Amino acid sequence: MGATREVQWSELQRDPKSVAALADTGDVRVRRRDGAALLLMREDRVSAAGEGAFTAARALRNVLTHLPLEVAAAALTEEFPWLSLLPVEELPQFIADFTRSAQIAAEVGQWSVLAQTVREWRATAAVYADPSLLRRLTEPLTDDYGPVPTPMEVDDDAG
Repeated sequence: MGATREVQWSELQRDPKSVAALADTGDVRVRRRDGAALLLMREDRVSAAGEGAFTAARALRNVLTHLPLEVAAAALTEEFPWLSLLPVEELPQFIADFTRSAQIAAEVGQWSVLAQTVREWRATAAVYADPSLLRRLTEPLTDDYGPVPTPMEVDDDAG
């Protein structure tokens, strides 16, 4: 497969056959002035990419499951340096969440699942990096903030 080529929207409109020929050799990014770029690719490559991603996610899960925790954590910390901010006892949960999210993302073809897991854990690491924030979020509540409305009451107030 070749590198991603770029064309303008007007070129796709003017000469769709030549843009389709480009898509036969690799992905084509179609730039638009009034919106996000589009990615044009052949369906057979998308299907193969999905199968490859699913296979890679399954293999990653199996490898991380069988590695000693220290080795798996060290490998993932190279990619995500902020993991070093987490307490050691949190690392097994991160590894489990990461591998499960990778497998789910590959199975359903929605990589936002994995991205969300990484975002949430990075935010958790940021909390651990700020002792004042960590203390405020983990100390017991001593004030009475009154009754908690039911979700129905909240919806009624918004409407």
